Amino acid sequence: MLLLANVLVAVVAALHIYFLVLEMFLWTKPLGLKTFRNSIEKATESAVLAANQGLYNGFLAAGLIWGLIHGNPAFAFQIKIFFLLCVIIAGVYGAATVSKRILYVQAAPAALALILLWLA
Repeated sequence: MLLLANVLVAVVAALHIYFLVLEMFLWTKPLGLKTFRNSIEKATESAVLAANQGLYNGFLAAGLIWGLIHGNPAFAFQIKIFFLLCVIIAGVYGAATVSKRILYVQAAPAALALILLWLA
């Protein structure tokens, strides 16, 4: 069960690395425009904000990876719990303020990882 939980934590970390790339480097490119349903004008105006948001997603990914590689299992558990809760809270807030899709793309995988981690 712990292996499955850690695989899901790694998936959540990978998603946040992907979000970092989308928001920091692809925001005004075709993939970023399509993903976030933006016009080039809106994307250009908000690019600095998106890059900042992408950086925060990178910090979430780094925290989850830290939890996966930390040598002390008890502390690693606490790290993963903290960062998964951060992801869930950010996902719920994003779903409430931006798009319901964020609930499924960001919060749901983190919530599932959190449940599996607790069960393990």
